[in-house]
Amino acid sequence: MPKNAPTHPLLCLFCIASVCAVSIHTASSYELSKRMEEKHQRHFVLVHGACLGAWSWYKLQPLLKAAGHDVTVLDLSASGIDPRSLDELRTFPDYTLPLFKVMESIPPDEKVVLVGHSLGGLNLAFAMEKYPEKISLAVFLGATMPDTIHRPSFVLEKNIARIPRKDFLDTKFASFGRPEDNLTSILWGPNFLSSALYQLSPPEDVALAISLVRPASLFMQDLSNRSPFSNERFGSVKRAYIITGKDKAILPEFQRREIKNTRVTIVKEIEDADHMAMISKPHALCQYLLDIAK
Repeated sequence: MPKNAPTHPLLCLFCIASVCAVSIHTASSYELSKRMEEKHQRHFVLVHGACLGAWSWYKLQPLLKAAGHDVTVLDLSASGIDPRSLDELRTFPDYTLPLFKVMESIPPDEKVVLVGHSLGGLNLAFAMEKYPEKISLAVFLGATMPDTIHRPSFVLEKNIARIPRKDFLDTKFASFGRPEDNLTSILWGPNFLSSALYQLSPPEDVALAISLVRPASLFMQDLSNRSPFSNERFGSVKRAYIITGKDKAILPEFQRREIKNTRVTIVKEIEDADHMAMISKPHALCQYLLDIAK
């Protein structure tokens, strides 16, 4: 076409329409991609075990965030940097209150993936009973996992019964609170931490734990006075269990017994993880959580 030849009006309209179509297609593709990305994004809520705190997830939290997920870590009552003292608590729900507050803050149209480690499995159970509609999956990591037949204390009683008192090494036990509440605190000692909980973890993490642990309680009397968790609420939540294969605190055989006695949909095992899998095997744990939560 000559340089100064007039442009046909229909040709101009065609070009404009083509540009608009490309723009609309690009925008639509972007929105679709964004929606797909949001659909696969998960919100993980990580719940620590006895005597520990939110700090115990410091290796796992950034890995999950780097994979594009939201992560909430929390200190249970009188744990980590929570300002309450153990003397202020009387019941297991008192101890679980910070998790309840997190669950209350979850919007009605959102569901979270709960991950509970060790005694944190019981905190998960109370949240599952209270907020089943807000939980897409509950993951028990080398954890205490109750059933819907026995009282909540049952699984703790069974695990503790198999451990000779001498195997607790330098762990400290003490009475606290009112005498009628029959409350006992526990505080993992340095030797117990290094040989039973962190035996496959880096020494610097053992040192960190020794400096940060706080007294906790199992609240056994309170748990023994409660009814079993319900099938309708607790039992309705999808469950997964990650076995910690070299665990000396909750033996793998005991973990498998827990799984056998409950309805667990997904079972994984980190064969060379000690009790603190988030410390000794954070990358393997992260990958399992990503696979499970898809």
